[in-house]
Amino acid sequence: MGDVVKDEYQTDYVAGQDNVNPFGLDLHAPVFPITAILVVLFVVGTLMFPAESKEMLDGAKWNIIGTFDWFFLLSANVFVVVCLALIFMPVGKIRIGGMDAKPEFSTISWFAMLFAAGMGIGLMFWAVAEPTAYYTGWYETPFNVEANTPAASEMAMGATMYHWGLHPWAIYAIVALSLAFFAYNKGMPLTIRSAFFPLLRDKVWGWPGHIIDVLAVLATIFGLATSLGFGAQQAASGLEYLFGVSSGINVQMAIITGVTAVALVSVLRGLDGGVKVLSNFNMALAGILLFFIIFAGPTMTIIETMWVTSSTYVANIIPLSNPFGREDEAWFHGWTVFYWAWWISWSPFVGMFIARVSKGRTVREFVTAVLIIPTVITVVWMSAFGGSALEQIQQGIGALAENGLTDVSLAMFQMFANLPLTGIISFIGIVLVLVFFVTSSDSGSLVVDSITAGGKTDAPTVQRVFWVIMEGAIAAALIFGGGEDALGAIQASAISAGLPFTAILLIMTWGLLKGLTHERKLLIAEGKLS
Repeated sequence: MGDVVKDEYQTDYVAGQDNVNPFGLDLHAPVFPITAILVVLFVVGTLMFPAESKEMLDGAKWNIIGTFDWFFLLSANVFVVVCLALIFMPVGKIRIGGMDAKPEFSTISWFAMLFAAGMGIGLMFWAVAEPTAYYTGWYETPFNVEANTPAASEMAMGATMYHWGLHPWAIYAIVALSLAFFAYNKGMPLTIRSAFFPLLRDKVWGWPGHIIDVLAVLATIFGLATSLGFGAQQAASGLEYLFGVSSGINVQMAIITGVTAVALVSVLRGLDGGVKVLSNFNMALAGILLFFIIFAGPTMTIIETMWVTSSTYVANIIPLSNPFGREDEAWFHGWTVFYWAWWISWSPFVGMFIARVSKGRTVREFVTAVLIIPTVITVVWMSAFGGSALEQIQQGIGALAENGLTDVSLAMFQMFANLPLTGIISFIGIVLVLVFFVTSSDSGSLVVDSITAGGKTDAPTVQRVFWVIMEGAIAAALIFGGGEDALGAIQASAISAGLPFTAILLIMTWGLLKGLTHERKLLIAEGKLS
């Protein structure tokens, strides 16, 4: 049996022990009221002074990006290296939830849920728009490569893949694995503060932990509300482009109402009958659309683009990850550092949701599924959509070739216009966008509900209903009251939150490695692991 090893991560604290129960609810006393007050104050202030708020918060955002670019990039590199190492380290055999734990969901459903929550919606818009922007010189190009050249085409695909490959998924993986390990292996509440137990010990259940959880809730709510608001504008633009329907505020409000209503039904059906079903449906529909693009579009060019995208990505991942001595500063700050700050600001939400559905997986299986498989699939997706768009531009076909990138929200539909069955695939695209929003809203409400319930995963359903409605109401209020200025202000604040969360993630990484190493010693001493 080996030597006796003391478990350093024992605590008497249980999920929800500090909760209050007004009106039959189950709320964490400090976190819920503080979060609610701050959300109301921030939204009211933004609606009263949308332009001023956007100007002030945009200034703060760009100051942070310009000053701490090195910190964002080096930290993201650390997350990638640690995740890759975990695949091969002996701790990879540790199973989330204990060595006898069984997965709650099939591998396909599990992957569909983590992918839909992680970045499915972003791929719908940026798979065409981002490589087109780089190739045509719509924005300063990576490494100042000359636009509209073969070199620009290769770099456009490689740089786009860089932003959607290993780095963002490594950020999500660190948060998700930390939360899953401390919640399911050490019996702590499923909330962000639990990952800080190695550093703060039982102090994490006091005010330091309250602050961490409040920041996580605010980042999640504002990130989701911003995406829902911008997504409504983009979906409305697609409807106008396809069917001539006005993309005004009334249509945008109707889209938000519809998405919120479907998310509400999904929440009432629970994780199994809600998010899982919608995620499986979305992945199946996305697969159909992807294969259609590959076989109805320039098939050989897409296949060649897969190789170009992969090889250019691998060849440039280190130069693109270097924050020092960059000559392409405008592109580097406007795209890479912006992306990293955005992924990090979203990491509490996405990471916690992935943790929620990952019980029963080994560390090796978890990291491979969260890091490697999405990257491979994204190569195929980007190559099909982006490769088709670049081919059309190079052949002088369609609106993107004639006018360049004029509206990011329309880029995908403009590419579809030059393929067979344009109306059908464009409609499928709109459905995918909307259902991705539903799954994001639904999974976000699960996360916020768990945090504001003190880490409990079985709080009353009415609380998740409340958060779904709140997300939609905030997005609708921002659009109706302040338009893009208000949404931009909230987005800027969410991105600015990426700076403190980067430090939080580095601490999480240290705590995770420490916890996994100690857990392996325990399991070896108990004879459960060799």
